[in-house]
Amino acid sequence: MSSDHADVVIVGGGPAGSSAAVFTARYGLDTLVFDRGNAALERCGYLENYLGFPAGVEIDTFQDLMVAHVHEAGAERREELVESVTRAADDSATDVESRFRVETQQGSKVETGAVIAAAWYDGSYLRGLDEPSMFEEHEHHGELQERFDPDYADADGRTPIDGLYVASPSGARSAQAIVAAGNGGHVARTLIEDRRRERGLSGEVAPEYDWVRPESEYSGEWADRERWAEWFDTEIDSEGLSDDRLAELRETYVDRAFETRVTESEVEAKAARGRERLVEVVGPEALLDAMDEETITAYVDERDQRETREGARTRRTR
Repeated sequence: MSSDHADVVIVGGGPAGSSAAVFTARYGLDTLVFDRGNAALERCGYLENYLGFPAGVEIDTFQDLMVAHVHEAGAERREELVESVTRAADDSATDVESRFRVETQQGSKVETGAVIAAAWYDGSYLRGLDEPSMFEEHEHHGELQERFDPDYADADGRTPIDGLYVASPSGARSAQAIVAAGNGGHVARTLIEDRRRERGLSGEVAPEYDWVRPESEYSGEWADRERWAEWFDTEIDSEGLSDDRLAELRETYVDRAFETRVTESEVEAKAARGRERLVEVVGPEALLDAMDEETITAYVDERDQRETREGARTRRTR
């Protein structure tokens, strides 16, 4: 990613913005997250209702995990405050890769084809787009104030401005961390689907599904690339596509489908990597502190005995 351009700029690195960044970066879009400002999550004393943490998680730890996940996915994150999002200088309808210019308080200027608004507080940085319908008056403690209209975007995060998506503020979908994260992922998938439709994909092959499949999913007829190609042809609307373009889209789609296949050994490697990263972020001291001394001693003794047995076997085979 160059310093002055990104495929996607995400404003806000909380649950919504971080989740969106994971999806867009994993899809292969150069993704830049700006995260500095009033964070709703910091007003929470302890996070107890986020799935996957049976007894809850400290806010600082959860934020560290989000940051680590964003980096692991391949996105760039900068602690800078976005002051404005404006239309690019040439405002060219054909230059979709540089629709917007994003400027920060720290002096960064980045051109991008897509912006995901994911900062819960007010959306005032979008005023430079000169869309009065983005904002509405509401009464706050007896005073009329203007705020970003949470209904400006549709349920999928699309707005009347091509390339601008909103994951937050989004009304009730911004009210809880886990809901905000889900909405951020959903909006990112909307952006990705729009990109795929611009390339010519349609129907059931336009949405992107970010998951890997075990080898067992590629058995029988689905082990044959031709079966995937047949399914592709039944789902896409090929009207307006040349034969060459259709063939290219089909081949790319099938290639990507088979790239999601993982072997048992690959799953084991991914699992090991996942545990390593979790320990790195949370810290081995914190994990050891959470275990009683008897459990730690028993584990060390068992490990030592296992290493002794393996060493003996190695010597016998020499």
